[in-house]
Amino acid sequence: MSEAANGTPTEVLFYHLDRQPLEHVLPNLLEKTLERGWRAVVQFGSAERMEALDAALWTYRDESFLAHATSKDGASEHQPIYLTTEPDTPNGAGVRFLVDGAKTAAYEGFARIVYLFDGNDPAAIETARSEWRAARAAGCPVTYWQQGQDGRWQKKA
Repeated sequence: MSEAANGTPTEVLFYHLDRQPLEHVLPNLLEKTLERGWRAVVQFGSAERMEALDAALWTYRDESFLAHATSKDGASEHQPIYLTTEPDTPNGAGVRFLVDGAKTAAYEGFARIVYLFDGNDPAAIETARSEWRAARAAGCPVTYWQQGQDGRWQKKA
């Protein structure tokens, strides 16, 4: 069984994005992660997408921003949120977010792994299904979330 650093099983959550884009969903999930006292690492499927979200996290809300860094910024080990295209975790994050087709190499060492996938992209849906099966085979508890008509996240499985 895959476990977090404290010995509890690593939870794997799947967020089906079909009502709001990643640029709206990710900042809110990152805020909730930080509120729980966890650090986060966000692994992207491409450098271009990472750069776009890097800029968006500084400006996503007029009254606030999410402090974060990439490898080019330095002091990665001190960052509450670290953005990458690699499987590295220099900030000791407890939560790993995987977006745009990024996949995890291992489940161990995280309290949570969160897949965010585009529900309007058949290839992304198939990748999420494959990752769901892999997480279950690794002994991780998995959940599937989708937005309802009211915009709230609903646990579907």
